[in-house]
Amino acid sequence: MSDRSPQALISLTCSNTEIVCSLGCGSRLVAVDDHSDFPPAVVDPLPRVGPDLSIDIEKVSALEPDLVLASLTVPGHEKVVAGLEAAGLPHIAPRPQSIDDVYDNIRDIAGLLGVSDRGDEVVEAMKKDLTPAPSRSRRPRIAVQWWPKPVIVPGQRSWVHDLIERAGGENVLDEAVESRPVSDEEFLSLAPDAVVLSWCGVEVEKYRPDVIYSKPLWQDMPAVKNKRVVSITEAWLGRPSPRLVDGYRALRRLIDGL
Repeated sequence: MSDRSPQALISLTCSNTEIVCSLGCGSRLVAVDDHSDFPPAVVDPLPRVGPDLSIDIEKVSALEPDLVLASLTVPGHEKVVAGLEAAGLPHIAPRPQSIDDVYDNIRDIAGLLGVSDRGDEVVEAMKKDLTPAPSRSRRPRIAVQWWPKPVIVPGQRSWVHDLIERAGGENVLDEAVESRPVSDEEFLSLAPDAVVLSWCGVEVEKYRPDVIYSKPLWQDMPAVKNKRVVSITEAWLGRPSPRLVDGYRALRRLIDGL
């Protein structure tokens, strides 16, 4: 990569696309992955280079980008990164886990794009919006469900864990792990007071709370007994970008009502 600030960017994940646009650099994007959908005014006209785990490396290379923004946040992304390396394409592939990692990632990208001051502004605005909720005598136990079968929930090494904690709740899987599958029996034993559906790659309108409510094994689960299964789009919880603020607000509304 030259010393010149990269002008032709290709983003291979929704989160990177949203970070670039939050930094005021959306006009530098020459292509994005198939899933990038925000902001629509920027991404809708752009060429697409494939879904995040099946990126067309030849198409990326043909566009001659100054920098490709990849990721290692999802299993399988390492194959895409290997393809970029094999093609000799200039790239970065961050792997944020915590909220602090997300802040660092935004600042790093801002630095690469020559807009460090704007990166600081974005991070400071996020910090202000993610101010922790007032302390309470009991923190409601929250289970975010990334996928229904098998059930996949985030562990302690997750920005969602941080969001739940800041919103005044307790993540049911308070282990030093990333997202992992749990059995139906373990999910019951975690005893969530509320279940948040945030299914990856599925439109929020197609989330199905009845999958939780109808399972016989889970009828004694507090979230089921009290009808506390809600949907929060994965775009607000699953993407390490400034839009995590929207996810936090949604979690805060839920937890404040428990």
